[in-house]
Amino acid sequence: MSANPGQEAAPNEKRTRLLLGVAAIFVMAGVAWAAYWFLDLSLRERTDDAYVSGNRVVISAQVSGTVIAVLADDTQLVKSGQVLVKLDPIDAETNLNRTSSALAQTVRQVRQLKLTAGQYDAVVASRKLDLARAQEDLAKREPLLALHAIAAEEVRHARESVQMAQAALLQAVNQADSSHALVDGTKVEDNPAVLEAKAAFRDAWVATQRNSVVAPVTGYVAERSVQLGQHVQAGQALMTVVPLNALWVDANFKEGQLRHLRIGQPAQVRSDLYGSEHIFHGRVQGMSAGTGAAFSLLPAQNASGNWIKVVQRVPVRIQIDDGDLAKAPLRIGLSATVTVDTTSRNGPVLAMEAEDKPVGNTQVYAQDLERANAEADAVIRRNLGAN
Repeated sequence: MSANPGQEAAPNEKRTRLLLGVAAIFVMAGVAWAAYWFLDLSLRERTDDAYVSGNRVVISAQVSGTVIAVLADDTQLVKSGQVLVKLDPIDAETNLNRTSSALAQTVRQVRQLKLTAGQYDAVVASRKLDLARAQEDLAKREPLLALHAIAAEEVRHARESVQMAQAALLQAVNQADSSHALVDGTKVEDNPAVLEAKAAFRDAWVATQRNSVVAPVTGYVAERSVQLGQHVQAGQALMTVVPLNALWVDANFKEGQLRHLRIGQPAQVRSDLYGSEHIFHGRVQGMSAGTGAAFSLLPAQNASGNWIKVVQRVPVRIQIDDGDLAKAPLRIGLSATVTVDTTSRNGPVLAMEAEDKPVGNTQVYAQDLERANAEADAVIRRNLGAN
């Protein structure tokens, strides 16, 4: 037996208090973690299966021709409307000169038709006078025939003259109507023949402009395949322009994570390019209509007996703020980590209304048509003359 039982009890109490303290720490840590999960983690969905995406504007030739100049290369910045490739313009310019002459000739022919119609009107007036004279002569001779003052043959000749004058008048009227049918109701510049020639000239003029392949948007050149001296066909891809000022992230969330995701929820995007400390801000723009496997080139076939369930992922588009992209540019294809704040769950799961604004637009091609019309009108004015 111990000489002092109180000395043996003291270490046991100290051990008990230590164990209780450790247990209390674990309990408090568990409570803190539960509170953190409930107040924060349960309101966020996170995935590192995310990649930066953007528009890839394919630059293609609008007309066929031989490349005589390549004015942009991979990694270079190009502005909207900037010439990227030039094609040999000789054939297009020859056709433009031909259609310009045809338009001028058509304008002059329509002017001639209008003058011809006026001449036929004068002929009609002359034939009316001839008919009136013949009818007056007949009217004078018929009473004299009743009095046997003239021969019957003279009256017969007078009647034949009236019939001939009537036929000549009818012929002149038909000729005048035929001429007026070609020119009446429109000005020279609005005549159908002139409009047809104008359309041919406009097509030829636009074709000469399309020998210069321009950039429809501002961005960076990638995937250049066109080479000097190459003969390209209309529609053939020459290079790609990537506008890096409007990118998004395709975040692939597990199907169980979609429960609380809504359109419009704020999101944070981190890229390895700038490290985890740099945060891009964005919002959930929409969710795919199917899983990634459903839209793959070879969809999964689960009808076999050795089927194994695999958790599917659904692409969710996160639109990144343009201001953040201007400060720290990203690249298409970079991996990212996306965290979505699901505190607010009032938004829709899928888009409820159709969008009426275009995904992308450009005005560089519309300018060609306006200038083509202006050039065609100039050709018409030069050939209108005093009229």
